[in-house]
Amino acid sequence: MKDKEYNWAYDVLRDLHFSRTTALYGNLVVNLIIIAVIAFIIDRIATKVLVFVMNIIAKRTKTSFDDFVVQNKTPQYIAHLIPVLYIYKVVPVALTSFTYWEYLFSKGITAFIILLSLWIIRSIFNSIKDYLKLQPDYNDKPIDSYVQVVMIMLWIFAITGIVLELFNTSVKVLLSTFGAISALVILIFKDTILGLVASIQVTINDIVRIGDWITIEKFGADGDVIEINLATVKVRNFDNTTTTVPTYSLISDSFKNWRGMLNSGGRRIKRHILIKANSVRFVHENELEELKKIQLIASYLDGRKLDIDKYNEQNNIDKSLSINGRNLTNLGIFRKYINSYIETHPGVNKDMTIMCRHLQPTEKGIPIEIYVFTSDKRWINHEYIMADIFDHIIASVAYFDLEIFELPTGKGYIDA
Repeated sequence: MKDKEYNWAYDVLRDLHFSRTTALYGNLVVNLIIIAVIAFIIDRIATKVLVFVMNIIAKRTKTSFDDFVVQNKTPQYIAHLIPVLYIYKVVPVALTSFTYWEYLFSKGITAFIILLSLWIIRSIFNSIKDYLKLQPDYNDKPIDSYVQVVMIMLWIFAITGIVLELFNTSVKVLLSTFGAISALVILIFKDTILGLVASIQVTINDIVRIGDWITIEKFGADGDVIEINLATVKVRNFDNTTTTVPTYSLISDSFKNWRGMLNSGGRRIKRHILIKANSVRFVHENELEELKKIQLIASYLDGRKLDIDKYNEQNNIDKSLSINGRNLTNLGIFRKYINSYIETHPGVNKDMTIMCRHLQPTEKGIPIEIYVFTSDKRWINHEYIMADIFDHIIASVAYFDLEIFELPTGKGYIDA
């Protein structure tokens, strides 16, 4: 548009005998109002057109990426850029008589265009992030951290560009200034810098993925990772609470990641029962026949009895005392029974370690530990299998004339 088209209000005001200064300011106000109205109309039209077109494209395409573009309002932000560019072109013409204001406007509108462009890029990256989270190959990756790192870099470039534009300074001078205040910058952005380093290390070393079950006792976190950001890792605990953990703590502190267990062939059971030491004894000959009725250990007892008798005869052992020579004990037979029972249990992975062992005796008795792996790694099913095994073991103790340790109870007993 020509300059003359912006001076008609000035001519009208001068014809009405207003002073030159008043006419200039009046002309400016009228022009700014007209430009603002036109810009508003352009903005509304551009927004409706772009959103309408993008919605049609999103409905007709099979990919969900364009749906996320619409959800993140990328068409609206792009539409806002059109009237801003219109203002950028026409306002300097309207401000021809106001050189200083034109200078300030040029600086301000340039900074605004940079920020709006950054907002458009941000919405596009958010759309990419949302889209990748639905893809099987990327849904366990810390996409949020990647996007945040890119956005930090873009913000640095944007702020640098705005500073260069507003203060007419050179890149060399700006970098020198940043160097002088680098210590302050590092202090202010310490957590962000540590988070950035941690995010890179977590990603490169594949320490944690979204969906991993992790346990961090220091922060009271025990659940699934639902989000990995530049500064924090969000964990949904099994009680449905949410714990936020600093990303840097994943490389500076110790934590437990259960991914290896979930990817393995089984989930471990490592639990013991306490047997009273004074209930452990040698098994007499007349008791063996009764124990042989237990099918899981009948053949074991036959073979073991032959081996022991052969050894005792070869070494002329005096069996008038049970302690002489080799003997069977009720606890040893019980351990063999537990092993046999676990080996036949349908919920146990037979290809992984199956063990029933003694632990160091304590003042509360002899710990007999069961160390096996369940085939089903799901928490509820794992607990059910473990409870089923120990229900049977606890009920079986009496058949071997053993006793489980319990603290004394009664009227005179006070629970500490």
